[in-house]
Amino acid sequence: MNMKKILTVGEVLIDFICFDKNKDIARGNTFEKKFGGAPANVAAVISLLGGKSAFVGKVGNDPFGKYLVEQLKKYNVDTSLISYDNELNTTLAFVSLMEDGERDFVFFRGADKNLKIKDIDFDRLNDFDIFHFGSATAFLDEELQTTYFKIFEFAKENKKFISFDINYREDLWKETGKLIELSKQMIRYADFVKFSEEELFLVSRNNNMYESVRFVHNIGAKIVAVTLGKEGSLLSDGKSIKKIDSIKVKSIDSTGAGDAFVGSFLYKLSQGEKDYFKIGKFANKVGELACTKNGALTALSEIDKILEI
Repeated sequence: MNMKKILTVGEVLIDFICFDKNKDIARGNTFEKKFGGAPANVAAVISLLGGKSAFVGKVGNDPFGKYLVEQLKKYNVDTSLISYDNELNTTLAFVSLMEDGERDFVFFRGADKNLKIKDIDFDRLNDFDIFHFGSATAFLDEELQTTYFKIFEFAKENKKFISFDINYREDLWKETGKLIELSKQMIRYADFVKFSEEELFLVSRNNNMYESVRFVHNIGAKIVAVTLGKEGSLLSDGKSIKKIDSIKVKSIDSTGAGDAFVGSFLYKLSQGEKDYFKIGKFANKVGELACTKNGALTALSEIDKILEI
């Protein structure tokens, strides 16, 4: 079997998670360093499952940046397209989860925003068949936005399979008009788009899920997946739309569950699987497994469990 290669584009960062119960960041004292960044998570999931993935992005030339690259290598992700920045430090995020479900979040954006067109070896990009664009932070007004869309244009012009996950973060987008318009540019040419329910309604400005899915198809998306947490997911190929139930697990931490869903979906596509609803069932299970331990990739490191699904 000739497995397709997958490139993920965007940010990789350090998440500092507060483990003091029900304390905001100002009052928390115990923080644990975790590997983070949605597109980097997706690349790691693909490789953990046995696929071929690479990540393109930028880290600071500092201990955190070197740690992140080492982690990606540990997951067998190709890191040869990652650049080191001598101007900015590696991007950091501090997160505390409160008992009422609210999140205290502080984001120190660094090197990831400084990815420049000159950092990209476009000849190397022809090695990849599937391109995943995985974070709305790339839409913020920095060098990364220009580079992100240049890679997107390359993928479009060379008829690559395009995957897109808006990855909306309310903490970063107080005004969403620009985010929606830039997302639509991606959706128009996307072969696969993944939303949370909140993101779907944000883009469609309609709280009817089925009408919203049709709206996204009308923009141009070919396959649409909506993750619904413990309720599973909704999947549409433009002809059929089906709700796929999830497995029951004891959820410890849902961080990275959406990335696990996307990574496993793209992994199956790279293997040549064409039954999207069968793929969706597999992706649901991997996403649920990701919730069973703290940290986006901790549970997924148990590769034997994944391959038994």
